Amino acid sequence: MPQGFSSFQKGKKERNSNSYQPGLNSYIKKIIQKGENQQLDFKFEISDSRKIAKTLVAFSNTDGGTLLIGVKDNGKIAGVLTEEEFYMVQAAADLYCKPIVNFESKRWVVERKTVLEITIPKGADIPYFANSEPDRWLAYIRVKDENILATPVHLKVWRNKTHDKGVLIEYSQKIKKLMEYLEVNPSISISRFCRTAFLPKNTAENILADLIYFGLLEIVYADNHFVYQLKNKNTQEFISHL
Repeated sequence: MPQGFSSFQKGKKERNSNSYQPGLNSYIKKIIQKGENQQLDFKFEISDSRKIAKTLVAFSNTDGGTLLIGVKDNGKIAGVLTEEEFYMVQAAADLYCKPIVNFESKRWVVERKTVLEITIPKGADIPYFANSEPDRWLAYIRVKDENILATPVHLKVWRNKTHDKGVLIEYSQKIKKLMEYLEVNPSISISRFCRTAFLPKNTAENILADLIYFGLLEIVYADNHFVYQLKNKNTQEFISHL
């Protein structure tokens, strides 16, 4: 384990601050050089636990990630008041995330400024919801460097994965229409599927969620909305034999 940082886990008291050590620069700066992405987010400061809860659940619902507090969007190191920032994140995880989001935290001294590294693993109890708005618990996922509101299809896919009895799928005229559309188009939106197959939105969501659950379709975020496309070239043939 690298020397020169304090390490503590959520719910445990932080250790005393370590002095500045030049050797720490390379680790944090290498992370910063990657830029914000699906598994990395920069925060200049934490001023609202409710807002940071969105990032915590987005990481938990996707592939996990790292939050660097005390770093500006452009990668410049500003530094933080570590204890205050840590307890803001802890409050977000405990009070504004459901289930509670687990995280680990490390404190680094870089350029004589303190950077707080928060590591959030992929959650074991997906979906996670954030109380990002009063009286509203919403699920988010991480797409590139953004926290995006999860769709009802996401929620139904997650529900299918935890369904004790599994999921059954039957080839129908509705699915046939979907496959015919995807034979000549790269993707389809939920609204287009509803119109093409003459389906109510809830039924269309259920069909898409089942096909995603079986690995036949995938959901892709493009042009500020989600669309659905074939997972691979063998999907058409597989579905036709259902």
